[in-house]
Amino acid sequence: MKTLRNLTTMIGAGALAITLAACGGAATPADTPAPGGGTEGGASGTITMGYLPAWTDGLSTAYLLENQLEQMGYTVEHQELSEAAPLYVALSRGDVDVYPSAWPEVTHASYMEQYSADIEDLGAYYDNAKLTLAVPEYTDISSIDELAANADRFGGRIVGIEPGAGLTKATQEQVIPQYELGDSYELVTSSTTAMLAELKKATDAQQDIVVTLWRPFWANSSFPVKDLEDPKGALGDTEALHFLATKGFAEEFPEAADFISKIKLTDDQYGQLEDMVVNEYGEGREAEAVEAWIEANPDVLPAIEG
Repeated sequence: MKTLRNLTTMIGAGALAITLAACGGAATPADTPAPGGGTEGGASGTITMGYLPAWTDGLSTAYLLENQLEQMGYTVEHQELSEAAPLYVALSRGDVDVYPSAWPEVTHASYMEQYSADIEDLGAYYDNAKLTLAVPEYTDISSIDELAANADRFGGRIVGIEPGAGLTKATQEQVIPQYELGDSYELVTSSTTAMLAELKKATDAQQDIVVTLWRPFWANSSFPVKDLEDPKGALGDTEALHFLATKGFAEEFPEAADFISKIKLTDDQYGQLEDMVVNEYGEGREAEAVEAWIEANPDVLPAIEG
């Protein structure tokens, strides 16, 4: 049985996630690494990973890239943010160099429309991502179109994640109107960690709950949940997860960009990586988890040149 990361710790970590000062309109600090990294950091320069720690696909791939890029001579720094919008702003401004697990095709399409001129797509590493609404396995409904008639059993609540998430936007603007849930449900947003805490509490007590989820995500295998069918396609098609970089990254860091563009993970490979980072090793031991994953998957990553 997989061991869950302590949710109290996760909630505390989520609360500490910060928004870059530059995203709020303040001047960029003088020591903030720009693309190219100058002479600071490792011999090849400094690369800053920007991600939301509660969205553990980005957390996992950030540490995977750190492991490999540091072997190539780069210094890797981590910048944790609390919402998707400031992350795209930071990426477009060069306040972070790489977003290591973006959803630009469907979930974050609106951000890409706004900022793509200042963002480089380094390629997709995984091609089967999907937004979902989910309920516990013991809940006897199987489709989103059954929610309207069962609002009372769910307390009229869809438990969501961050307000600025693409999944939140899709649920509010597509799912609720298309399935006529506006009169019977409220989408309750806060954070991924808060959603998981509510999901854990409900499933421990065998109570009904409906939450916004996505695949790939470790919670799908660690909690007794099932996806609700989406006959209207309100949550969109499957999409790929991409490595995005600030404009000019490939020119400044050609070796890093080339290496990153070659990374491809299957369902099993990605699932094992995230499970080891989040559950088996947990917070504070992400680097160890990545080392263990690489040892178990020695032929998955592209070879480091030189």
